[in-house]
Amino acid sequence: MTPHQSALSTLITEVLGDPDTAGDILRRMLEAAMQDAINAEAAAHIGADRYERNQERTTTCNGTRPKTVATPAGELDLAIPKMRKGSFFPSLLNPRKRIDKALYAVICQAWIDGVSTRKVDEIVKALGNDHGISRSSVSWICKDLDEVVAEFTDRPLDHTWFPYLWLDATYLDVRYHGRVVSRALVVATGVSAQGRREILGMALGDAETADFWTEFLRSLRARGLAVSGPSNPLGVALVVSDAHSGLKAAVKAILPGASWQRCRVHFARNVTQKLGSRNSKPVNALIGTIFAQTDTASTLGQYRLVADSLTTSYPEITAMLDEAEADLTAFASFPREHWQKIWSNNPIERLNREIKRRADVVQVFPDDASVTRLIGAVLQEQHEEWQYGERRYLSESSMTGPTPGK
Repeated sequence: MTPHQSALSTLITEVLGDPDTAGDILRRMLEAAMQDAINAEAAAHIGADRYERNQERTTTCNGTRPKTVATPAGELDLAIPKMRKGSFFPSLLNPRKRIDKALYAVICQAWIDGVSTRKVDEIVKALGNDHGISRSSVSWICKDLDEVVAEFTDRPLDHTWFPYLWLDATYLDVRYHGRVVSRALVVATGVSAQGRREILGMALGDAETADFWTEFLRSLRARGLAVSGPSNPLGVALVVSDAHSGLKAAVKAILPGASWQRCRVHFARNVTQKLGSRNSKPVNALIGTIFAQTDTASTLGQYRLVADSLTTSYPEITAMLDEAEADLTAFASFPREHWQKIWSNNPIERLNREIKRRADVVQVFPDDASVTRLIGAVLQEQHEEWQYGERRYLSESSMTGPTPGK
């Protein structure tokens, strides 16, 4: 008899002996049963039971991580096995369920408001509803999701410190005051002192104005995001973004202790816009040699060599490089092993592509609340995948000194 089967037998005996204690015991029975199922799936994933030796074993367990699951019977405290190689998350807990539910709610709301396209109608039918959806059903689904998403997007940020912060925006079509308009969705991600990525926040507004970015960054500060400074070095040390003027002004005002890294990929696009695709290729290749250096001194030296070499043939690019020198090379003041991860906005742009992929299913969101509902669920699931993934974005050992000059 396995330990969990033995535990279940004991709990059943307790219920039969004292029915008044059934409430908590039923919760414990469910907890034991789910833990048993998780362990069984982990054994199948590994290819062997615990302590069993055979040729089919592909990896071994490396301890567990706690996971609290809310159920109608109460909160269950489960242990998710960690693997020495690869990652594992039990299908029983279905990490994508919240996104599917959010997508369903958005489509239902669009259908009720009469703004659904043929594609949305087909999806509603594929979900098994050929006769329409009641407003009460949609209201119940949305209320449940809104509470979960709000708890995630409003959570405190003072549990650790975030030396690196990425900021970016994407645009979504939303029905607003009777018209379909393009709305700015801004997202912030960070890397914690433990080297793990986290979704820090999101907001929806009319456009990427300085006021909008300022309000968003203030909301992060209000939730506990620390700012680096002489009296508190454990705060945001570097912000990575494109060169949007409103964003830059907001960072300077709200995160005064942070350096700013201009995304090198966006700068390359600016060069292409200036010179055209044909002429920009060799120029961008030359600029790329700046980022191939292995230490701060050679990086700064190569920057000047590249800028000076373009003075005769492309003086406008030299002017761009002169103006952006401090911002394009801010990464060089941080640990060498972090450079490739912090000199561009690529990480958050990949997240934006996932947001757009989900949004394309809806096409036009019926209102702002539906954007928060679906995108908030997408971001929450991505956040949890980052937290439970075996690989850290940056090694924990390298995070001992992510401050300028280290």
